[in-house]
Amino acid sequence: MQRNRLYRDGVLEAEDFDPADISERICEPGVVVWLDLESPDSSELELLAEEFSLNALAVEDATHEHQRPKVDHYSTHIFMSLYGVRLDVGTGELHTSELAVFAAHNWLITVRKTGAFDMAHVESVWDSNSDRAEHGVGFLLHGLLDHVVDGHFDTVQELDDAVEEVEARLFDDKPQPLAVQKRSFQMRKALVDLRRVSLPMREVLNTLMRRDLSIVDEAMAPYYQDVYDHVLRVTEWTESLRDLVTTIQDSNLQVQSNRLNEVMKKLTAYAAIFGAVAAITGFFGQNLPYPGFGNHVGLTIMSVLLVFSTVGLAIMFKRRDWL
Repeated sequence: MQRNRLYRDGVLEAEDFDPADISERICEPGVVVWLDLESPDSSELELLAEEFSLNALAVEDATHEHQRPKVDHYSTHIFMSLYGVRLDVGTGELHTSELAVFAAHNWLITVRKTGAFDMAHVESVWDSNSDRAEHGVGFLLHGLLDHVVDGHFDTVQELDDAVEEVEARLFDDKPQPLAVQKRSFQMRKALVDLRRVSLPMREVLNTLMRRDLSIVDEAMAPYYQDVYDHVLRVTEWTESLRDLVTTIQDSNLQVQSNRLNEVMKKLTAYAAIFGAVAAITGFFGQNLPYPGFGNHVGLTIMSVLLVFSTVGLAIMFKRRDWL
């Protein structure tokens, strides 16, 4: 599946035209072309590389998955690797969609390795900010990066809400230590995955804003700086949440240990009480003569000792907060 657009002097002139005309149209003055490919095969990429004189290493990176987010600068174009993210709140799993980008002064090519990346939203961003379309590829690239980083930002907000939920469950009246431990592990894994794709975006934005690349002009620089600020917020937020999840995991183990200590303390107190009862009944249940043996006096003495020992031990343990 292919999508394309043609801007002339900052005005959208054509959409979804014959891709065979792109190589001719990009030679016209004031023309900027965007081409989007979804899950292209090797033959399509080879044809693309030939038409736009793409570097072989960049094309190879576009075909291989799990690239690190980056910007590579070649003589006639740049290559970028980006990741859109989406959090499955139910399972805590972070889904990523990889995007390869080729860009030059008058054309932009996006290669989506799966259909999970929402390019329709990027187009709506371009349409809603059409007054900046005169800035060419810098404008198109900004809309793309803004969508990617906003996705990172929305995801870290969802993770923040999920972490708060785990915090609330940590000291619940009906504790679920296993559920808390499992959920916190899921959150930590998602945060690690998010950090892996969001942290390198700082380097990506810094590289794009370099003047020698001639991709971002002075008018678009503040917009890229705004995206860069969002990247910083995402990375800092991710780091703080990772620390918080680690604290939750440690606290969960400590809470379990404290609750176990409370249980052991109460069991020890009850064992001491029943131990005293067993000692008294054992003494008065022996077959050897003792004061009151075979008489109701012995029963009375035993009963009094049982009452005083159990009540006395119970009061003592209660005062010491063992019961």
